[in-house]
Amino acid sequence: MSEAVQIASIKDDGAIPVYVARPAAAPKGAIIVIPEIFGVNPGIRQKCDKWAANGYLAVAPDIFWRFAAGVELDPDIEAQLNQAFGYFQQYDPADGVYDIESTIRWIRQDAGAIKVGCAGYCLGGRLAYMAAARTDVDASVGYYGVMIDTMLDEAHRIANPLMLHIACEDQFVSAQAQAAVHAGLDGHPRVTLYDYPGMPHGFAAEMGDRRHAAEAELADARTEAFLAEHLA
Repeated sequence: MSEAVQIASIKDDGAIPVYVARPAAAPKGAIIVIPEIFGVNPGIRQKCDKWAANGYLAVAPDIFWRFAAGVELDPDIEAQLNQAFGYFQQYDPADGVYDIESTIRWIRQDAGAIKVGCAGYCLGGRLAYMAAARTDVDASVGYYGVMIDTMLDEAHRIANPLMLHIACEDQFVSAQAQAAVHAGLDGHPRVTLYDYPGMPHGFAAEMGDRRHAAEAELADARTEAFLAEHLA
């Protein structure tokens, strides 16, 4: 069962629209699906629905709700891709952390004492890293997160498990930035990194031109095993 609801922001600056997919039985955990720069579009909703089918409560917050509530963009359409880049420039990722923390609080109040993980993509991948460093989320996964290399000074704050999927041919994360992430995190006892040689940014999208099925399925299998272990 899926529904659109609104949850209170812990900043007291409004209500966050979220897409919620519920499992048929009591959830074995909860996953916050953190969108890319394209909003809670069909691909993000499909990710939530897959988690629900696997027995998890899945929640995707609309991270652009403060200035572009309800926007759904298609990265395969150039005009919409450019629109998304504009929203990215406008966005304050610190607000994203507040929204994730608000979502964690809502899940724990709504679903009881279950563990909460997150899986984020692109900008959402960066927010997954920030959530690991700044919130009490039980486990986090980031796919091709952008600008993580600029935030490695926060790595010492990571208290719960974090997994990052790195697209080696990421057009938005340079080889130098990827090397910095490895240098900063390879030795961290709570961080697991996976490289995907030849893969571009967005390779694990649910649909569209960016998807590379074999590598997406590998990354998703690793994510599922990781979150199943740490949310049990």
